[in-house]
Amino acid sequence: MREQLTKSDVKKIEQEIEYRKLVVRKEAIEAVKEARAHGDLSENFEYHAAKKDKNKNESRIRYLERMLKTAQIVSDTSKEDEVGINNTVTIYFEEDDEEQVFRLVTSIRGNSIKNLISTESPIGKAILGRKAGERIPVKVNDNYSYFVVIRKIENTSDDETDAIRGF
Repeated sequence: MREQLTKSDVKKIEQEIEYRKLVVRKEAIEAVKEARAHGDLSENFEYHAAKKDKNKNESRIRYLERMLKTAQIVSDTSKEDEVGINNTVTIYFEEDDEEQVFRLVTSIRGNSIKNLISTESPIGKAILGRKAGERIPVKVNDNYSYFVVIRKIENTSDDETDAIRGF
């Protein structure tokens, strides 16, 4: 499946790649050199830890570059009255008799602890493109689903502080 990214997501990924190549890579190479200078590599914990950090950084760079090559660019604009990416949505959960406020984001920014719900999550898929007042079934799996009502949609924009998730 191709990752769906907004133009802002692409910009953040490009910035992270540049930072990892220009700053983190340099620091990691220096750490390996310094640890290597401590002698016997077979029992040199610092050397093995430095190599592991260097390899992790290189792996992250490859992962992000591959994501950019295969991504599908999606718009983060939506109609005034429809749920779209980066909109803040107030949802009423019938089963729990409670409301929650979420912001709908692309999957690379999803973070349920911060109420950032991915468009790929069951609730994200269910409410994307829907309107305030609609009662919508959310299918979790073949055996369980529940209903929500969209109470309010706010056309918010990309929050530059959203982090791109790790892997």
